[in-house]
Amino acid sequence: MKSRLPVPFVVGVPRSGTTLLRLLLDAHPRLAIPPETAFIPMLVREHGPGPLDPGRFVELVAGFETWPDFHLARETLASRLELLAGATLGDGLRAFYALYAERRGKQRFGDKTPDYGLAIDSIAHLLPEARFLHIIRDPRAVAASVRHLWFSPSRNLSEIAADWVRRIQTTREQAGARASTYELRYEDLLADPESMLREICAFIDLDFDPQMLAAHHAAAARLDEHEGRWRPDGTLVISKADRLAAQRRVTGPPNLARAEAWRTELGADEQALVAAAAGPLLRALGYPER
Repeated sequence: MKSRLPVPFVVGVPRSGTTLLRLLLDAHPRLAIPPETAFIPMLVREHGPGPLDPGRFVELVAGFETWPDFHLARETLASRLELLAGATLGDGLRAFYALYAERRGKQRFGDKTPDYGLAIDSIAHLLPEARFLHIIRDPRAVAASVRHLWFSPSRNLSEIAADWVRRIQTTREQAGARASTYELRYEDLLADPESMLREICAFIDLDFDPQMLAAHHAAAARLDEHEGRWRPDGTLVISKADRLAAQRRVTGPPNLARAEAWRTELGADEQALVAAAAGPLLRALGYPER
């Protein structure tokens, strides 16, 4: 099989720092990380096994709710797929990512979709060159950050913490002993972004570039790709303006103070509630219980 360069997938619990890591990596002059795709599990389920069906692939991907964020033409994707002889579903995905990277004048591509930590087995089967960057954050910070957002798993803090536990455990189970998974802490990324990025670049066979540390200068422009999100019936889920407002903090440089912001954003009782629901995993990861 043709040797391919590693494709980094940023995964983790939503609001665990995945957007920050995406922007830092995307600032590399050779690497393009699109907004969340989220369509791979659906694509596996609806396309089915066997050779790539270009028409079906385009129908599914261009009809998915995240498609407007990529600013690609359906016809361009269809034309690219028609050039693939004896293609697989994985080849279709590579073609999609390559088109996005080319639009940005880059040679390499990746993905940032937190939920893909729950689909590592499927993605690794389709793309053996995939490398998974599993980012973990204190559950109290996650709860404080996500509880009022449109994609939150719940408004209940205990349920958010239980979701945090489930996602980390499932991601670790699917990652297993794979050499293709790198686990990092959001807090460490804030404390020393250069050291963390150097390690990540080595993991994905990419030379470190100092431009990554200046990602915040282009962050607003990169996030401006995000369009409003709509339901199949045409009703609005969230406007573009509200999506951008929810990500305002990543338009500045990494700020270590964010690691402890939950102490003022949650009351003492709320902090205790999340810690109790996070249970042994909170302690196993070395986070303080209070």
